This record gives sequence, C-alpha cells and structure tokens, in this order.
Amino acid sequence: MKRLSIALAMSIAIAGGASAQVVSRTPPPAISTEPAPDKAYPARLEVVHIPTGGVKVNGVVLVASGPGPHPTVVLFHGLPGNERNLDLAQAIRRAGWNVLAANYRGSWGSPGSYRFAQDLEDAKAFLAFVRDPANAKTYGFDPRRIALVGHSLGGWVTAETAAADPDLLGAVMISAGDMGLLGTLAKVNPKAAAQFLDDSRESLADVTGETMAAELAPHAQAWSFAAVAPRLTGRRLMVLYSNDFVKAHSEGLIAALTKAGGTQFLTAYEDTDHSWSDKRLTLESLVINYLQSLPTKP
Repeated sequence: MKRLSIALAMSIAIAGGASAQVVSRTPPPAISTEPAPDKAYPARLEVVHIPTGGVKVNGVVLVASGPGPHPTVVLFHGLPGNERNLDLAQAIRRAGWNVLAANYRGSWGSPGSYRFAQDLEDAKAFLAFVRDPANAKTYGFDPRRIALVGHSLGGWVTAETAAADPDLLGAVMISAGDMGLLGTLAKVNPKAAAQFLDDSRESLADVTGETMAAELAPHAQAWSFAAVAPRLTGRRLMVLYSNDFVKAHSEGLIAALTKAGGTQFLTAYEDTDHSWSDKRLTLESLVINYLQSLPTKP
C-alpha cells in the first residue's frame, strides 16, 4: 500500500492501546551466520504452482538445508506487494524454516482476476498445499508446524486465516492494513477510497480503484480487525507496526485484542516506514525470535 491521503487517514483513524507484552529484538544467529552446508539435503529454491479457484497460482518454496521435516512459514504479500520481504524469507530459511511465498490470483502474474475475497480463499489453498502429504514429503514441510507471516494487506489475510485455523503454531502481522476500515471509507467516501486503491493496483489483473472499493464496502464490518479480534484471542499472534499510514489499524487491533481478553499476543513498534526500509535487520530479528519461541506442536 502507498501513503493514504489526508482524507483517508482522517476517515479511518481509530484509538488504540498498547500491550505490555513484547518480543526480543536481539539479533539471532541467522541474521549474520550461514548454516553449515548439507550436501545430502542442501538449501534450495523450488518453483511451485498451487491449485486454487480452478487455476494454479505461482509461488516459490525456500527449502531449508537438512533432512527435515522443517517448520514452515506461509508468507502473504501486500497490496500489491511491491515489498516482497524476500530478505526476511531468506533469513527465516537460515533459521531452519521452510518458506512458501505465493501470489494471490490475479497478482504478479498468477492467473485469474484479483479480488479481496479470493485472497482469503487462496490463503486456505496455500495451507492445504503445505499440509498435503505428497508436498510435505517433496519439500520437507512439517504440516504440524506451520506459521503465517503477512505484511500490509497480507497482515489482514493473516488475521482472518489464523482466526479460522486453530492448528497453526502462530502468526505475525507486519504493518497490517485493516480492509474493513478501508471498506468503511469506501461507503463514506467512495471517490477517496477508489483513488487510493487505483494507486495500489499496478500488478493486479482486471480491477480498477472503483471495483476494488465496491468490493470492500459491503464487507466493512465483517472484514474489520474489530470483528476478527475476538476470534484471535486464543491464537499465538505477534503484531508488528510502524510509523506509517496504517499505524492506527494495528493500535486498534491491539486494543480490540486486549478488550476481548487476548493473552497470547505480543507487540513491537518501530519508528520506520511501511516497508520497514531502514529496519530490515530489526524486522528479521523480531520475526525469527518469535518463530523460535513457538512450541513444537500446535
């Protein structure tokens, strides 16, 4: 996502508190140290095509070295996803995790037309791909140890997916955007919403700012962080947020989780931009330390 207009920011700003629970920023070894080579089971990059909605979307699996099975992160990109977070994916792999990074229908060359609702369907398909026994054997996935990491729009996909899937180990939201709040703007000021979305669709197929706003408007309440928060109270979750145009979205989610009685979520804030441009090593440290703290089973 790009910076919201003043009208958009004013329309969707919400108040939020802060959790006292934090996660370590201490750089883990994977930030600066390569794993020992394993000639029998080397690290590798595999191109995959994942069935969803009658098509096969494109993606890659970063396979960690060693015989496995490896705990696995499913990485969700943003809108449109210009920050791919592949440096984060590489660091996660150095820490011994596989990473699946795939593209939603209608984005970044994946077939089909782009739709927000399909992002959630595709997320379920990505998880089904990792849990498929044949794929688990081929790529060394451990289907019992799966975590989600999502940036911007991908943070919303992460929240909705984690709320619906109790078997995940945990989830990380990075500078997440609240699609429900954007839907509220689309209802109140459809022109401002369409203008913003029109600037965020350069890799998306068969959409305009107007059609995207029209899809979001009817889901303003259902797709909001306020609505999903009660379903996340029993989930292990880390909310990372930054000094950007969706800062208030994360603050609102933290407040909603606290109000709902959530006890398993962690938070961390950094004074950086939406892409964490000057805090990439900090981001990698936060995510890896969180992943390594997760239990061996759901």
